[in-house]
Amino acid sequence: MKDTVNTLFLLLIVGSFAFAQSFRDETDQYREKYRKEFLHASNSPLKEADLPFLQFYDPDSTYRVTARFEKSKSESFEMPTYSGVKKTYVKYGTLKFRLNGRKHSLNVYRSLSLLAVAKYKDYLFIPFKDKTNGNVSYGGGRYLDLKTTDLKDNTYVLDFNKAYNPYCAYSDGYNCPIPPSANHLAVEIHAGEKNFDKTHQEARLR
Repeated sequence: MKDTVNTLFLLLIVGSFAFAQSFRDETDQYREKYRKEFLHASNSPLKEADLPFLQFYDPDSTYRVTARFEKSKSESFEMPTYSGVKKTYVKYGTLKFRLNGRKHSLNVYRSLSLLAVAKYKDYLFIPFKDKTNGNVSYGGGRYLDLKTTDLKDNTYVLDFNKAYNPYCAYSDGYNCPIPPSANHLAVEIHAGEKNFDKTHQEARLR
């Protein structure tokens, strides 16, 4: 009996380690792809020399949760941006989830301009703020992307480890949507991208 318990305990430890390592590898691969996208975007605010200075929280599976999705039927509205330009969106639905024992919700939005482009017609957008903004993370909030096809059986795996900064975090002159008040979380999200240290970038440009 004792040997059986010890074996089960060992299997549990090995399984937990394997999951943690797999999750870290998956997150690292996602971030590497994210970095490379800056080199291919025609309007990228960063050069290759800037990429090593992107900062992220350590991967944490606590911040990957299963959310319940509720579809919405809403009128289009103008979402303001930090440049003053407004962009047209429609509220596509709401994600409801628990994080660290507390209930939260985030609205999911759809860009009407992207809806008109075949390549991006399935794209959805979650701009949000949390209590780390202006301190560890960018003061203007962070974003998450998903597609309509990711919403299966009215559920979605919401992974804050994939939260990223808008271009406004790196440079002026971009039309970055301001997260609506409905998407202001009253907790700290210690996951995803951190604030960008512009010190080295400014030195490079001088």
